[in-house]
Amino acid sequence: MFEGFYKVRFQLGAAVGRSVMYARDGKMLGGNSAFAHIGTYEKRDDGVDIVIQTVRHNPDPNYRAMAGTDDATLLAKGRADGELYRFEGGLKELPGVAFHSVMTPIEQDVTIPIAGGVGEGGVVNGLYSIHVRLLDGVEGGLTGVMLLNEGRILGGDASFYYVGTYSSENGRWKGQILNQEHTPAMGENPIFGGHEVGIGFSGTCDGEGALLEATALAGKRSLRMTAVLKLMRRV
Repeated sequence: MFEGFYKVRFQLGAAVGRSVMYARDGKMLGGNSAFAHIGTYEKRDDGVDIVIQTVRHNPDPNYRAMAGTDDATLLAKGRADGELYRFEGGLKELPGVAFHSVMTPIEQDVTIPIAGGVGEGGVVNGLYSIHVRLLDGVEGGLTGVMLLNEGRILGGDASFYYVGTYSSENGRWKGQILNQEHTPAMGENPIFGGHEVGIGFSGTCDGEGALLEATALAGKRSLRMTAVLKLMRRV
């Protein structure tokens, strides 16, 4: 069964990157701190064929596009290796440069929460970019992607994954998120790295995105934060 929630390590030539990815019903939705990865898959007798587009959501120039362009198309073929999936292929924009990736299931380590309720005027199902800013003079934050679908939250970036649940109606939403590492991040993000972070939030939403205010508990430290979510692809 290819369907599920994964952490991904990928390599293009000598460059290495990481992300999260959710696969279901022929669609693949995921990304990391700078790019969303949006695509499709087709299961065959000998494996899985995928086509994935990259879309930048973070304008920070320090996050460079591995392909040299923000808009790139990956074509790859994969095979199961136990619970893992290994892919080989290439980008249309860089012919002759080899691409390799390994997708490792996250769901074997975490229980996906029971979905919340979504009523009229609730947050739209889709893949969102999320940009988090810490408050109270604390430096730092996170950027990543978040899949919202009928009361469930799945998402992440190059080092963390998010799972959670929410309820929403009449332009409001609220919920809970658990943020955990899938790849060690303490050197890159000393606030969240090394911790299982519980987050409670509430905010507003419309057809294009959502805002939230949240309190996070990272170890013994309580942090206030805000976040902006922008809809990138409806599901």
